Amino acid sequence: MRRSSRRCGPHNRRQAIFGAASMALAAAAPRSAEARAVAEPPRAEDEKFMRLAIAEAAQADFPFGAVIAIGGEVAAKGRNLGKTTHDPTAHGEMIAIRNLVMIGRSAEFPKATIYTSGEPCPMCMGAIIWCGMKRVVFAASIDELSTRIGQIRLTSRAVAEATPFETVAITGGVLSQESLSLFR
Repeated sequence: MRRSSRRCGPHNRRQAIFGAASMALAAAAPRSAEARAVAEPPRAEDEKFMRLAIAEAAQADFPFGAVIAIGGEVAAKGRNLGKTTHDPTAHGEMIAIRNLVMIGRSAEFPKATIYTSGEPCPMCMGAIIWCGMKRVVFAASIDELSTRIGQIRLTSRAVAEATPFETVAITGGVLSQESLSLFR
């Protein structure tokens, strides 16, 4: 079978032109159609719930804990159980999300705020977004955590800004030093 050495035949040229035109149209699309991460200052209740998330982290296989609050009350908790369960996805946020689902309250995700002792990794932030949670509060940032442990250096803000269908409020640094003290 003979293969053509021409890489840019008429069919390929049409594809290239169509692709370039599509990219130009996408770049010109209104920015309001894109999601964004909104930096939000701490609220009065944030320290209370963050202390609970840090308490969960203190009991975890690896010091990460999370609390999901709805209407000013704790709806679910989670702590890293990766070693105990041999499950690399058993991060504090994922366990808290699973626990909220197990008690039948997943319809309330859009009203929930998740508090986590460390800035959510890309997997956890993706799950938070897919659940429809509108607010994330974390203690230690990815940059702070990376001085103590290995981290995928992709912030929750970067994940949120890459999401074309959701806007997420992000508050960072709440009780950061208390969280970092768990990493000895």
